[in-house]
Amino acid sequence: MSTETLQPAEWARPKGYANGMAARGRMIFISGQVGWDGQGHFTSDNLAEQVKQALRNIVRVLEEAQAEPRHLVRLTWYVLSREAYLREARDIGAGYREVLGKHFPAMSVVEVRGLVEQRALVEIEATAVIPDDEADRYGASTS
Repeated sequence: MSTETLQPAEWARPKGYANGMAARGRMIFISGQVGWDGQGHFTSDNLAEQVKQALRNIVRVLEEAQAEPRHLVRLTWYVLSREAYLREARDIGAGYREVLGKHFPAMSVVEVRGLVEQRALVEIEATAVIPDDEADRYGASTS
């Protein structure tokens, strides 16, 4: 297998993310995605709904690379409010599982003062790796 979850044996298991991931293959870097649709329109001012849409946007970019959510190795979330993130954690988790399933890559959540898009409550960057054997099937270059 070309992807491995890194979990020190003496550490408590994390909930909803991995401490680390090791991967080999075609790397995909996805810029920060916010909770708007493909035409740049926000449909909600609710954090959990914006997270869900940002994750859908990530999946759409993955599809362009012939990749899937299981290829994600890292997510970095930028949120405007730590309190809102914690308050809506249950709904955020449900939306996450609906869009990405039960794949939990390395993740960080960072509270920021502001985002460039005025209505955005969250921005999520992603890194994915398609293992060499899968990338070869699609004719994608791994170099």
